[in-house]
Amino acid sequence: MAVFPLILSWAAQALMFLLFLLLFAFLGYCLYIHHIHTKYDHIPGPPRDSFLFGHSPTFLKVMKGDGNLHDKFLEWSERYGPVCRINSLHYVFIAVTCPEATKEILMSPKYPKDKFLYKRLFSLFGQRFLGNGLVTSQDHEQWYKQRRIMDPAFSSLYLRGLMGTFNERAEKLMIKLSDFAETKTEANMLHLVNCVTMDVIAKVAFGVDLDLLNKSSPFPKAIETCLKGMVFYVRDIFFQVNPKNWPFINEVKEACHLLRTTGAKWINERKTAMRNGDDVPKDILTQIIKSAGKEESMTQEDEELMLDNFVTFFIAGQETTANQLAFCVMELARHPDILEKVKKEVDEVIGMKQDISYDDLGELTYLSQVLKETLRIYPTAPGTSRNVLEDIVIAGIHIPGGVTCMFSSYVAGRLEKFFKDPLTFDPDRFHPDAPKPYYSYYPFALGPRSCLGQNFAQMEAKVVMAKLLQRFDFTLLPGQTFDILDTGTLRPKSGVVCSVRHRSHSK
Repeated sequence: MAVFPLILSWAAQALMFLLFLLLFAFLGYCLYIHHIHTKYDHIPGPPRDSFLFGHSPTFLKVMKGDGNLHDKFLEWSERYGPVCRINSLHYVFIAVTCPEATKEILMSPKYPKDKFLYKRLFSLFGQRFLGNGLVTSQDHEQWYKQRRIMDPAFSSLYLRGLMGTFNERAEKLMIKLSDFAETKTEANMLHLVNCVTMDVIAKVAFGVDLDLLNKSSPFPKAIETCLKGMVFYVRDIFFQVNPKNWPFINEVKEACHLLRTTGAKWINERKTAMRNGDDVPKDILTQIIKSAGKEESMTQEDEELMLDNFVTFFIAGQETTANQLAFCVMELARHPDILEKVKKEVDEVIGMKQDISYDDLGELTYLSQVLKETLRIYPTAPGTSRNVLEDIVIAGIHIPGGVTCMFSSYVAGRLEKFFKDPLTFDPDRFHPDAPKPYYSYYPFALGPRSCLGQNFAQMEAKVVMAKLLQRFDFTLLPGQTFDILDTGTLRPKSGVVCSVRHRSHSK
């Protein structure tokens, strides 16, 4: 019987030793955080909410209030200047709005993508998400190999050949809007343009007809769930600890799984068709597979990377363009003078033509200005970040190496020092003769890691907007907010609900 007290004594001693180790580790971690504070606290920034968690409680408060975290970054940048320190645990982030530093860091390949953020995007709650695709890859050689494979699918010559699909899918939206106009039914423009942009990316990238304006599909909900999950996974490190969040976490994992299994199916079907010598569409997927086949070696990881890029293109090629279109409709509806001016240009360039040509797009200069101004105030992919591994001086402030620099095009686009009356929607800022913003306007990022699909996105946006302006008048229904919903990308919170009418010359 004496053995049991002995075992209990050993267990108690082991527990005490374990508690001592944990306490020792925690004290060591606190000392390390104190060291980090000592190293970086000369950099301007808001007071920390707590010693341990830094500014994280502020982030969580904004998120729980359904707010836009970029507005908080804007507030801090206005108060603390072009270099603003932000703390979270032992991590230090520097919000940078200095144009010279923006140019230096984003234009150079020597500053890798931020490990903290982009490693978090590799998977969501353990389910592989964007992996090591074009957006998230941190290794320059791995990224460059992928970019070389992708480039032919986004050449100007290839993009010209997509005009037929852009026209065809936009035409389906016009038919749908015509139904809304005739039945005097309210139209949720964000939902409608989401359907169109997803139809376009599915067709031109992967040769698949979804026809989302007329058919249901699990993909829109899956993408929305993934993006929502991404925000919590990146910004709230304790999110998955709370059992209340587990059902939603399972939804996110299932949505990721759906996108990746769909991608694998479409890629394998296309590869099989190509091996069999079948006719295949000359779309982005075919281009990627052909280009990948020219590489000296394709490993299993390379195959997985193709799937990473499928998910990347499927989400990025649809979500951001749809949000831009919805914000554009919202602003035009709020500014009748600008709306009339852009309608006049569309009438002069397009007239009554149903198919818009590639050359037409080049003549729609004012529409280009409208779309650029939309992205200045509402950059749908609001920022990027880079690791700065060595010491650097920004705006006269010494920044010790080992930090992450954050570049928010949302913040830069709304700063008075770069854009006079920044909240005023003024497309003339982007008139061809107006001075170009100096490294303070970068809705598609800058440098070698800038968005590969930016020309694709703006061509698509122009076609959709030109057809919409050619055929319809639209007014916002009362009672909507003009708030922004931050889901990793930025979208109009109210959905831009409009009443739609045929224009008089198209009746």
